Amino acid sequence: MKQFFKFVFASMLGSLIASFLIVVIFVFFIGGLIAVAGSDKTVDVEPNSVLQLKFNYPITERTPNNPLSGLSFLGIDGEKSIGLNDILANIKKAKSDKNIKGIFLDESDLMAGQGTTEEIRNALIDFKKSGKFIIAYSEVYTQSFYYLASVADKIYINPKGIFEFKGFSSKITFLKGALDKLGIDVQIIKVGTYKSAVEPFFLTKMSDANRLQVTSYLGSLYDHFLTGISKSRKINKDSLFNIANDLKVRLPEDALKYKLVDGLKYKDEILDDLKKRAGIDNKDDLKTVELGDYGSSEAPAEDQKESSKNRIAIIYASGDIVGGEGDDNTIGSERISKALRKARLDNKVKAVVLRVNSPGGSSLASDVIWREVVLTKKVKPVIVSMGDLAASGGYYIACAADSIIAEPNTITGSIGIFAVLPNMQKLFNDKLGITFDGVKTGKYADLGDMSRPLSPEERAILQGQVNQGYDYFTKAVATGRNKTQAYINSIGQGRVWTGEQAVKIGLVDRLGNINDAIASAAKKANLTKYNLVAYPEQKSFLNKFGLGMSAEIKAHFVKSELGENFKYYEQIKGVTQLMRTPQARMPYDVEIN
Repeated sequence: MKQFFKFVFASMLGSLIASFLIVVIFVFFIGGLIAVAGSDKTVDVEPNSVLQLKFNYPITERTPNNPLSGLSFLGIDGEKSIGLNDILANIKKAKSDKNIKGIFLDESDLMAGQGTTEEIRNALIDFKKSGKFIIAYSEVYTQSFYYLASVADKIYINPKGIFEFKGFSSKITFLKGALDKLGIDVQIIKVGTYKSAVEPFFLTKMSDANRLQVTSYLGSLYDHFLTGISKSRKINKDSLFNIANDLKVRLPEDALKYKLVDGLKYKDEILDDLKKRAGIDNKDDLKTVELGDYGSSEAPAEDQKESSKNRIAIIYASGDIVGGEGDDNTIGSERISKALRKARLDNKVKAVVLRVNSPGGSSLASDVIWREVVLTKKVKPVIVSMGDLAASGGYYIACAADSIIAEPNTITGSIGIFAVLPNMQKLFNDKLGITFDGVKTGKYADLGDMSRPLSPEERAILQGQVNQGYDYFTKAVATGRNKTQAYINSIGQGRVWTGEQAVKIGLVDRLGNINDAIASAAKKANLTKYNLVAYPEQKSFLNKFGLGMSAEIKAHFVKSELGENFKYYEQIKGVTQLMRTPQARMPYDVEIN
């Protein structure tokens, strides 16, 4: 027996030592990767170079703080993603860089919202003022990528390629049929005729009010899309509408016939054309620098700003609005509130630009952030820049600012509140054979119990809370926008608007991008020289590795398994979030095809 325990303890000790060594080796391995990937290397841009723009990754507001970006690890492809902030900065830098002769807009999936696409497109238009060229090429043109590429001097497509030009459509996934089969009755408490986030739970198709608002804002987005292409390609807008409406472009030859592209070419022909434009001998290799690498090159002397003690803070609020800290992909009320307080109390910060890209979320968390915006506005200018979305709770946190600037195709408004509470009694009793029993000390002690339906009294209580939330929301907007609450209610009711429409009804002050917002903040603070500082501080890679890497790995494998159906998985997973607290959120996830 003594010998047995000896072997057992020896085995346990060996396992512990082996585990410790594996952890140590793993840590050193990760540290080595970070050291190699994160080493600061200045990229030398050779004369007669071409800046290559290829967007095959989701474009976030800020470049992720990930030194392993671009590397492959544990079977996960480490795509080198660049945030919108660096994309715009690099295009601006290339404009005055004597070594950059032009831009090659290479085939891209362009996983970006319409507001983000608009910002990049406008940066390319500004780049062209330098007299440098932009050439676009792709084997497949989606409508989003073509809208971006339409500003190029020349647009080429592979002779056997695919060109999509068919108009916009918007689709909503309705869950009522599935919920009925499962025996789940979703109890809805809401304010707002157009607040249709909850419609998928109790309808099988769009309500008349929802169809009206979707038709309105989708038409506005499509009109802006056609107007932009018409101006860039010098094609009559009505002609573009008819080309799309009749699906006249079915082959690359059709795109050439209707002057949507300038030629049918293979990649080798494009590279030869780029060499010629860049002044490189056809026998030599084309000198290209990728967008991600170009960020590490030295800025031209004329772009190097003078140091100033004055600062403008850019506070990035991107993602769903939630209580607590949140992360780089969500708007945590505590984290964003801290950032606003930090900027407010810093005497060097003379103005704040609040960059909002959010469909909304928790109404309580939205109100917490709104309060900090109000306090900050009392001591220094606050300008809001809206990205793809600034709707519902996203608009709530923006409405107190001195000025609101949006893109024409920003989705905003959606002023309304709702709450969702499932009744799973039939699922438990009839489908699973599960019953419940218990005792309580108060009439409403089990309010919110999902194993039974709400009583009329309980529903009235919840409706009162939602009504009060809507009253707070409309009052905040009325105060911030200097309107009557009755007027805000008339354009509220959960209705969604585009940025272009929002200017006309007074929810937005003017159209523009984040640089316009920065310029507006500087003007309001009487600044001619200033430095930009970004808040909140991005979480370090090691912090994310320790706290959330397992979730990222799981998401990667689920996404790779489900492919395009991953979006439905995300929608179903998001249902649980809607059931926690009253929500000031977009009617649904806007998906435009």
